[in-house]
Amino acid sequence: MLWKKRNRPEESTEVEEVPIVHGGNKQVMVATYFFVALFLGLLAYYVFFMMIQSKDVINNSYNQRQNLLAQRVVRGKILDANGNTLAQTVKTANGSETRVYPYKNMFTHVVGHSSKGKTGIELMENFNLLTSNNDPLENLKLRLSGEKTIGDNAITTLHLDLQKVAYDALGAHKGAIIVSEPSTGKILAMVSKPDYDPSPEILGQRWDSLTKADGTDSCLVNRATQGLYPPGSTFKIFTALEYIRENPNYNQFSYTCKGKEEQDGFVVNCYKNHVHGKQDLKLAFANSCNSCFAYLGTVLNLSKYKKTCEQCYFQRNLPTKFVYNKSSFVVNGRSNKEEVMHTAMGQGKTQITPLHLNMITAAIANKGVLMQSYVVDHLENASGNTVRTYQPKACGSVMTEEEAATLQQFMQAVVESGTATSLKQLSYPVAGKTGSAEFDKTKRSHSWFTGFAPANNPQICVTIIVEEAGTGSEVAVPIAKKIYQAYLGN
Repeated sequence: MLWKKRNRPEESTEVEEVPIVHGGNKQVMVATYFFVALFLGLLAYYVFFMMIQSKDVINNSYNQRQNLLAQRVVRGKILDANGNTLAQTVKTANGSETRVYPYKNMFTHVVGHSSKGKTGIELMENFNLLTSNNDPLENLKLRLSGEKTIGDNAITTLHLDLQKVAYDALGAHKGAIIVSEPSTGKILAMVSKPDYDPSPEILGQRWDSLTKADGTDSCLVNRATQGLYPPGSTFKIFTALEYIRENPNYNQFSYTCKGKEEQDGFVVNCYKNHVHGKQDLKLAFANSCNSCFAYLGTVLNLSKYKKTCEQCYFQRNLPTKFVYNKSSFVVNGRSNKEEVMHTAMGQGKTQITPLHLNMITAAIANKGVLMQSYVVDHLENASGNTVRTYQPKACGSVMTEEEAATLQQFMQAVVESGTATSLKQLSYPVAGKTGSAEFDKTKRSHSWFTGFAPANNPQICVTIIVEEAGTGSEVAVPIAKKIYQAYLGN
């Protein structure tokens, strides 16, 4: 230990020995830093919670704060992109409030309901609809007079006219239709059938019967986001993508279709045993040749195949606020030839939601970039002033721009010379893929179509599933044509 002398003014001749401690009290400093770091961490989490998580917590159906907000605020309106009212709260003759849905069943699943729990946009924007960003003085006057303040309105990306076309086109069929904007991820229309009237009084009367229905057949299920279906030949998009990745010389591919592909005793037949003859990859895709794609499955690296599908959001959470189910891809290195062959051409155990397929199709149209799927454009207060805007969000590339361009060409060939030639009658080019997905041993099939237009400047992406309706070209394609005509003209 070192020592130093310290002189005292009154006794300059005396020396006091004072110890010098090097580094100070390290334990005190460590404890100080720890508590400072802990405080900063708590502060950061508080800011994160308030900015990011708080609204989700308040939106939780178990959070009683919703009831407190509803006692003080009149629930805001939900409007389409052109200002048409899709949901609003009005006073009844006895002075109570009720939620009114002017278009009843047409927007049931996407707008949702607000009684018997909440669904759709009513759920996603619940907190905002019960929050008033109106003039503070006006709000104060209302509170002092004992009246409720007016909640903010949610302006959606939905288009009434397009929704009506899609709703009418699906008719009495069960199924779903999703229409989106590829470059932004905006949902322009979303239909699911069977449906129901979301009006509180009618929903209350029918609730017991609705909830007793089997989960897969329930009117309460939004088939567009929650319906899981075998993808049929639309899955050839993913098989073709993997083959292109593994084979840079894919343009040299050649296959002779004899109406069926048989390996190890397992047989895959083309539709109605049609013999397509000599096919390159693009032609096999356009003709939706089951035999060819069953063969392709047997020459793919299954580990890479699985990785490609996972990159395209199978087995993963989708970037969206919609309530949805995950799509599944189950082929792996232990799968036998039968499972691999059937999966590669769109059957097997693979399942996909219409929302997922729409997002991937839109990514192909958008040069491989997947956009977050969303349905609310902005929020306005009761005076019509914008209080919050939702911006498009890119979620990364699911494929390269070159791969997307190749698939665009393949999908155009489907319309030009393949299974969707009725779309050639339109004045602009369309790219798409049909599908006929068998779902039971009787060989009944769901009808699929997914595609975008104009093919050279995509503005709209359409995905359709019609349950138990037959082939994609016979049923889903004519519906797609009506939607394209409604949005882009003839």
